[in-house]
Amino acid sequence: MLLSATVERNVSPLAASLPVRAVRVCYVIDRLQVAGTETQLLALVRGLDRSRVVPYLCLLDGHDALSRSLEPDDCPVLRLGVRSLRRGSTLRQAWRFARFLRNERIDVVQTHFPDSTCFAAPVARLAGVRHVLRTRRDLGFWMRPVDRWLGRLSRRIATLTVANCEACRQAVLAQEKAAADSVVVLENGIDLDALLRVPPVDVSENGRIRRVGMVANLRPVKGPDVFLRAAAIVAGDLPDVRFQIAGTGDEPSARRLMRACGIEDRCELRGTVRDVPAFLGELDVAVLASHSEGLSNALLEYMAAARPIVATAVGGSMELIEDGVHGLLVAPGEPAAMADAIARLLADPGFAIRLGMAGRERAANRYSREAMIRRYEDFYQRLCAGHKAATGGRALGAATDARPRCPARPPVAAL
Repeated sequence: MLLSATVERNVSPLAASLPVRAVRVCYVIDRLQVAGTETQLLALVRGLDRSRVVPYLCLLDGHDALSRSLEPDDCPVLRLGVRSLRRGSTLRQAWRFARFLRNERIDVVQTHFPDSTCFAAPVARLAGVRHVLRTRRDLGFWMRPVDRWLGRLSRRIATLTVANCEACRQAVLAQEKAAADSVVVLENGIDLDALLRVPPVDVSENGRIRRVGMVANLRPVKGPDVFLRAAAIVAGDLPDVRFQIAGTGDEPSARRLMRACGIEDRCELRGTVRDVPAFLGELDVAVLASHSEGLSNALLEYMAAARPIVATAVGGSMELIEDGVHGLLVAPGEPAAMADAIARLLADPGFAIRLGMAGRERAANRYSREAMIRRYEDFYQRLCAGHKAATGGRALGAATDARPRCPARPPVAAL
């Protein structure tokens, strides 16, 4: 695809003769992989209405086979080959990136993850890009003092920070002492079609094996140890229940814990599951055991699939789940409390099904992928129209019929 391709449309019948250039957005991320942030970004890139927003993708590295296999076909991709910001060659790639931004007349640069932000945000500013956005999709559980310092510095360079839930927004405000109107919320969305076709839990078959599972990478923040310890408690009382985890990571540690808990023959590590709706359709209870979360894609998938849910009361999960209405919330790091909630749902199938259906309705009404894409399109166009983003923390998603023209570009700064 030619990088210089131009997309034009008309603003209104009154200005039919005046061409309006779509907003040009360059997304910057380290590389592509099968994970939550990357999945959301690729879905956004593929779904954007090119008459409103033309996407470009810049990968800090991205030369590995997996990353290249995930690249979208209908979006220009720039791979910089930057593996470390400390290398001298990074300056040469910064010049290359700046030239790319100027040549393509990029209106908005949006960065994901710290390295991409540290690299791209100052270069975009020097290249004359009017709007530089950084993305925050977690509560900063990984942040050290130096990371918080870099975050405050990045905030001063960026135009705005885009969070995917109110909990993430509040984390930025607290950790970086940011101004209230400098952090906006644009919620995630998921592909609902296949998930909405998953039938509710079938409780009509007596004597069948019941399954409890979760979709999560095997990393400490996702709480696989909490899930396995809770599974051991449930297994001691309910011999007909089996447990499954769909995700990759530190599998040896998980297997050691399974052996120590005596549930190795009752628990299966499924690795990467390509057909998530089919996996969820096997479950009687879906669990999120995380110690920290933004707006969890897995939790949205559970809801859309009408699974009865037990989730830890962290971050954006409390924005998605009202306890006792869309699922059950438990304190993080408490296997006994998680086991009690799982057992409660298994013991009362009618209650479990009601929770699952309420979660499905909530997901379908607000968290479709199409709704997410429209939120971003409207946001970019309002941003380029010069409207100050003052949301007070509310999600920017209101529909608009106007298709505002981007203002004239500022003078390009010399590099």
